[in-house]
Amino acid sequence: MSLLNEQEQQRVAEAIARVERDTDAELVTVLAAQADDYRYIALLWAGLLVLLLPGLLNLFGEWWNARQLLLVQWLGFLALALLFRLPALRVRLTPRAVRHWRAANLARRQFLEQKLHHTHGDVGMLIFVSEAEHYVEILVDRGIASRIEDATWQAQVDRFTAQVRQGQVLQGFLDCIEGCGAVLRERLPASHPHNQLSDRLVILP
Repeated sequence: MSLLNEQEQQRVAEAIARVERDTDAELVTVLAAQADDYRYIALLWAGLLVLLLPGLLNLFGEWWNARQLLLVQWLGFLALALLFRLPALRVRLTPRAVRHWRAANLARRQFLEQKLHHTHGDVGMLIFVSEAEHYVEILVDRGIASRIEDATWQAQVDRFTAQVRQGQVLQGFLDCIEGCGAVLRERLPASHPHNQLSDRLVILP
């Protein structure tokens, strides 16, 4: 997993600038490496698995005294906790619902932090990607939502999500920006020159 380099980020910014020339919408793109470190998930799995150790040891006919069991559990917990610290493994151990919940929360925080709710005419649009979770979401302010149904963006989200899974993050951004732009040009055409927010891709570590 690698975030986009400077040249690739510039291509995203140029794509946004092209779209914004033909629509009143203000587009902002955000790319996060991951929405959470999920350290608590690693500790939770380690704790649950070591609780099974006494039963497994006795199942195979090994009888251990309390001190031995406690030592084995502590050592097992430390070993598993270290193993589950591996980022790829930690993400896989996290339930999909939890991963998407954390990514959705981050998307909404970014909508506020990037000031998309303060645009003239309430025409902010966020295209958000969290790479580790393979999560894509498009959020729009009231000025866009009042003209375009939210379901309109789902096809863009589905296609972009598939591209993120395949490691095609840059192409996903370019296709999504152009796809959203085609809808915005028709439903929210440009009525005045504007550039209220930066076109540059926001990268979150």
